Amino acid sequence: MGRLPSLNALRAFEVATRHLNFRLAAEELRVTQGAVAQQVRGLEAELGLKLFERQPRTLALTEAGRGYVANVRRAFELIAEATAALRPEPQHITISVTPTFASKWLIPRLPEFTAAHPDIDLRIVASDRMANFQTDAVDLAVRLGRPPFGPGLSADLLFEQEIVAVASPLLVEKLGAPDGAESLARYPLLHDAHDFWPRYLELAFPSHMPTVAKNIRFNQTSLAIEAAIAGQGLALASLFFVENDIVSGRLVRPIPTVLAASSDFYVVSPRKPRHPAPVAAVRSWLANAAAGRTG
Repeated sequence: MGRLPSLNALRAFEVATRHLNFRLAAEELRVTQGAVAQQVRGLEAELGLKLFERQPRTLALTEAGRGYVANVRRAFELIAEATAALRPEPQHITISVTPTFASKWLIPRLPEFTAAHPDIDLRIVASDRMANFQTDAVDLAVRLGRPPFGPGLSADLLFEQEIVAVASPLLVEKLGAPDGAESLARYPLLHDAHDFWPRYLELAFPSHMPTVAKNIRFNQTSLAIEAAIAGQGLALASLFFVENDIVSGRLVRPIPTVLAASSDFYVVSPRKPRHPAPVAAVRSWLANAAAGRTG
């Protein structure tokens, strides 16, 4: 390999060709204007060629300068590409989920995901609004419903919805087990936007529909669950949302009835995703985590 010009001089030259102004080039490089001019003069002296025509308020590339800068710029691009290959950037994947799914299931498991896939930068968008894969830059989503979800989309079942009633063990101890219409009437019912209580009570007490003295309504299931943990009443939720709270003793299931909902949770993504490998990795991790096969 022959002797190369100074890389600093080549960088000053390349930046100056884009601005055609030493002052602006100096601002980009965060050096003085004089330093840029000196680097370029030194490069011209070493090459024995004039690279710029100095004009009153601007610079103009000479024919030699125009030919040279194209190769110099490509050389810097190759260096940048080689460096990026040594230190690859994380792969950014955006997943759309409901706020309750995010707070009660996904977020507690993020350390497991990060440990399994340190090369994937998972971006979580929590919203009840149905995400659009084309306009919202979403790579995959966890959606509540029934397939098909739309043309060109792939959907895999993540969780079947098993709706259970939960309450704080302290509240159950205080009010007694809600095992009949009279005892249930002592409990405030915590509702969410899904409004499962009428169907659940009909299933749990088929012979006599209980009369409830107090109803408290929330727009998010996660809020109803937190209210139940705080001892404010009975909430209904998908079993997988409250399993950890039941295991830890924060919640109990005072009524054994399980309601099968008409819609379930699916992981959905385009059949031809923009980033196939990381999307496949996230889908696989979600499936394994839902089946209890991770961490």
